[in-house]
Amino acid sequence: MQGKKRVCVDVGGTFTDCLVMDETGVLRQFKASTTPNYPSDGFMNAMQKAAKGYGQSLQEFLGSVSVLIHGTTLATNILLTGRGAKTGMLTTKNFRDIVEIRRGIKPVNISLYNVFIPPNRPLVPRSRRIGVDERVLYDGTVATPLNEQEVVDAVAKFRNDGVQAVAVCYLHSYINPDHERRTAALVKEIAPDMYVTTSSDTLPIWREFERFNTTMVGAYVGPAVANYLTNLQQRLKECEFAGNLLMMQANGLVQTVEKCIDKAVYLLHSGPAAAPSGAVYLGDMLGKRDLISVDMGGTSFDVCLIQDREIPTTTESWGGDQRVAIKMVEIETIGAGGGSIGDIDSLGLLKVGPQSAGADPGPACYGKGDRPTVTDADVLLGYIPHDYFLGGDIKLDLAASRNAMKGIAEHLKRDAIDTAEAMFTTVNASMADLITEVSTKRGHDVRESVLVAAGGGGPTHGGFIAKSLGLDTVVIPQVAGLFSAFGMFAMDPGEDYVRSHVVRAANAIPERINELYEDMEAEAVDSFRKMGIARGDVTLSRTADMRYIGQFHEVETEVKGGEITSAEIEAAVQAFTQKHEKLYAFSMPWKGAEILALRVKATVRKAPFQLKGVEAGNGDASGALKRTRRARFEGKDIDTPVYDGDRIRAGDRFAGPAIVEEPTMTVVVPTGFTCTVDKYKNYVLTAA
Repeated sequence: MQGKKRVCVDVGGTFTDCLVMDETGVLRQFKASTTPNYPSDGFMNAMQKAAKGYGQSLQEFLGSVSVLIHGTTLATNILLTGRGAKTGMLTTKNFRDIVEIRRGIKPVNISLYNVFIPPNRPLVPRSRRIGVDERVLYDGTVATPLNEQEVVDAVAKFRNDGVQAVAVCYLHSYINPDHERRTAALVKEIAPDMYVTTSSDTLPIWREFERFNTTMVGAYVGPAVANYLTNLQQRLKECEFAGNLLMMQANGLVQTVEKCIDKAVYLLHSGPAAAPSGAVYLGDMLGKRDLISVDMGGTSFDVCLIQDREIPTTTESWGGDQRVAIKMVEIETIGAGGGSIGDIDSLGLLKVGPQSAGADPGPACYGKGDRPTVTDADVLLGYIPHDYFLGGDIKLDLAASRNAMKGIAEHLKRDAIDTAEAMFTTVNASMADLITEVSTKRGHDVRESVLVAAGGGGPTHGGFIAKSLGLDTVVIPQVAGLFSAFGMFAMDPGEDYVRSHVVRAANAIPERINELYEDMEAEAVDSFRKMGIARGDVTLSRTADMRYIGQFHEVETEVKGGEITSAEIEAAVQAFTQKHEKLYAFSMPWKGAEILALRVKATVRKAPFQLKGVEAGNGDASGALKRTRRARFEGKDIDTPVYDGDRIRAGDRFAGPAIVEEPTMTVVVPTGFTCTVDKYKNYVLTAA
């Protein structure tokens, strides 16, 4: 009989994290190495570890799981490394260059004043962007019927060219998708093995460049994502898993595998999108509403600024140089993780990242790599134990880390420890700069927020980052090493729906708005019904994308449920003005407003769970003292107390410099901070 365990798995760049909530509501943690070439192997290895932890066979364990939520960086890695499918594009005749013109936007990471920039290269070259004779007008009427023979000829050309995926992008398909749907059906009929996705299914809103490019990205990553998810489903089925497999999406919600296969673009930032939900959960426990959620993994460092418990979302994202206009949790990322490689740049200066050793070969101390990484620096500085990494599962090679540092050390004319400290300081400065970008440079006082430091490296680096920014409080969660997986438990599962509806608010017709909202809500209820969730358990919330007439950017604004009347539309305009004032410190109520899109968010309440508490101590952590270790703090080598995380008790308090060794993380308390352990074994660092 199917059990009641719930499992969340996050496949990261270095480790695959597995968090299990058993029948009692208590969470247990398991980790396995990520297998980049065959990510489902790492996934199943994590399942095997969890099964062993419960004293069960893999089949028994998976048979007892009712819901499995999965986050993965697969789609993101494919896009950023350029390893996607050979893709073709079918579009309205004479509009194939929209994705190349792209509103005249220059590459996002290059100065606007740099005129010596290379031209943009779309994912699909012009030779594989084929125009088809068809035309739908802005109101949905058909001006030119679809020429099906041209579609057939184009697909035949794609097959001869070895194209693996096709993006179908026609004008105004968001209002009338019939031509795109018929084209997709023809592609599947002629070339059943060819992956196909449509813009009306991917992003049914106006603005052709954003819709076309987002669909193109989805087609580019689609075949690899589809193969992975299909293979994973098969392996789980063979191991007697009969529960629901749900995928974590970029918008911080979840979706069934079947829908994700057709809309692979929604799996960009799949794992990291969950972490802010975990930060809000912890903030509620501590009574903190303004948070900075950071997740330092093996390959990247992710930051999200949370104000008044609200997790920000955006439709203005880029993946490298590719515009992705789906709704995503607003997370800023740099290549700064445990596997980030230290090197000397063309100016002879030390740099760390963005290149990463990842999981294969990994840091030099893992025994396979030979280039110095942040993890190697952490080991040499005495922060990370070489004999208790992942609770002793992995023995780190201290000599290999020292040897890997030699090249940089010789250039800097420093010894290995000094070089490691320079790398440590450099990567911390990069991470602090990113936090400044999302806070101070956007008008928010970073000192008013609490830093939630998570990921495998967050507990080691978080205190130092906070110190450089003048932050008073750092929270290191008990589950920091598996924080994205934890965030999947902490969020309310749900789905997003959107319909384009461009109209001035003063001219809006309530009956048409009601029709669109009701259509999305019916689709949401039906989707949850297929997952076995009753209508009464689904919460529906409405919003609208609005802007002042003449503006380019819009603001997502709450709209009341129920029957929409002219009064509700006017109330939405007032809510938009208030939110505009809150976000940008000004408003223009004398100007008219217009609606661009209507949205529905459907959620169900998360299953109750609890962090495993620890028994209360007397405030004296000396009973948990494990040993002392020579570690570098502020340029000095200090005999530092090292505490055993398994013996730490609630209420224990100790001053830095200090180190706590946990099976899935190492907490480093810098000089000038005091650490207090709460009843759920979260480590709270406060400036002295």
